Amino acid sequence: MHTDSADVVIVGSGMGGGTLAWGLARRGISVLVVERGDYLPREPANWSPEEVFSGRRYKPPDLWLNADGGEFRPGVHYVVGGNTKVYGASLPRLRERDFEQTVFPAGVSRAWPFRYADIEPYYSQAEALYRVHGATDDDPTQSWRSQPFTYPALPHEPYVQVVIDRLRKQGVHPSSTAMGVDLAPGGSCIRCATCDGFPCRLGAKSDAETCALGPALAGGNVRLLTNTRIDRIDTSDRNQVTRLVGECEGEPIQITGGSYVLAAGAANTAALMLRSFDDRWPKGVGNSNDLVGRNYMMHNNTHLAAIDPRRKNDVIFQKTFAVNDFYDDMGDGFPGGSIQLIGKVQGSMMKTHATRAPLSVLNRLARHSLELLVMTEDLPVPTNQVSVTPTGQIVVRWERTNYDRHELLLAKTHKLLRAVGYIGIFEQRFTIDMNSHMCGTAVGGADRDTSVVDGLGRSHEVANLFIADAAFFPSSGAQNPALTIAALSLRMAAENDWA
Repeated sequence: MHTDSADVVIVGSGMGGGTLAWGLARRGISVLVVERGDYLPREPANWSPEEVFSGRRYKPPDLWLNADGGEFRPGVHYVVGGNTKVYGASLPRLRERDFEQTVFPAGVSRAWPFRYADIEPYYSQAEALYRVHGATDDDPTQSWRSQPFTYPALPHEPYVQVVIDRLRKQGVHPSSTAMGVDLAPGGSCIRCATCDGFPCRLGAKSDAETCALGPALAGGNVRLLTNTRIDRIDTSDRNQVTRLVGECEGEPIQITGGSYVLAAGAANTAALMLRSFDDRWPKGVGNSNDLVGRNYMMHNNTHLAAIDPRRKNDVIFQKTFAVNDFYDDMGDGFPGGSIQLIGKVQGSMMKTHATRAPLSVLNRLARHSLELLVMTEDLPVPTNQVSVTPTGQIVVRWERTNYDRHELLLAKTHKLLRAVGYIGIFEQRFTIDMNSHMCGTAVGGADRDTSVVDGLGRSHEVANLFIADAAFFPSSGAQNPALTIAALSLRMAAENDWA
């Protein structure tokens, strides 16, 4: 059996694990990062929509189950850098209100175990680390900041600027998207059309490998094991993790350390804890209160393609503005969500959803379309959960929550788009297999009876076990979660006692 050890062992190399490794390395702590997959290759296929979307080239062959026992292929990536290798690099902050309890007509969004002011300095650090471009004065819902953005907002291309001008005439305030790309002088970003949803062949996207884990490895305090799957967590009678057991390159391996951090993503982190059951932990390690896996959230998301046949959309890098006017109030006193541009969609990418439409038709539509994401909050409910079968297969039970807010924001978005000239609007509503932004399966909180870990990510029941990914999230907000995961990890690295 192979063996390895370090002061801190991190399972997962994505936004949570990679950023935490960087933060711990700065403190001189010995870190071993364990990654289930390998490095994602830089190759021509990185920029092929047919390979990336239709062929699912970089996604694993995993099959998960839904509540009815039906199989689906999850939208996860087991590579160094995790899902950040293909994410859209949108890196906004959650709003100050998102950290407090919020009442919706259909339920309650839980408060976090700390406030925005406690994480704000780490948001600033994360923005600098991940080369975030943004503006401080154009979003009416943006929370206060102690530091300006290190890099200016990305400029809008002419087609997008016309849309912005028309939207402003409708009384809303399009704001610059906070984007993580290497577009500073001398940077490697070329503003290509294959950023959102694609791997970057140039290393210009601010992913966890490029910005955090790579520099941490170069510093000497951090090591990386690839192609290593952890199957279970073993504990001692004193409720301490004693080792991780799994496979490395097909051979058995055990890993020991002083502290152990799970950062495998909200579903896989919960699944690993649930698989690690024994007589002492019949419901899974650290799960006496039966909350591990529960309160699964993944945002209510819908892709829109808005068509104006009179205008050709010649934009290359489209993802440069969002509309957040309805984030805190949709006119009825209750919060809504965010309307964001996404990367320019090509006809072959539309084909993955519009399977019956001829590609020639989709290509014509794509030349005249503007693509957006409408995002609203998914609320935490215990019956939405991740569990595992006796053989360890992941099961996701999820029913949409708070969807009345989503329907209302969709209606407002349709009205806005028609007012600025779009004639046809097509929707793609996210389903259980489009499970980006997963969170909430091992929530943080001060109360041991209602949470799995404390405000710094430490298990209430297993003193040397931590969680550093979106499983921690008590609520989902209605903003992309990646920057918050990074800020949480930096806060964990700085404020925990890792001795």
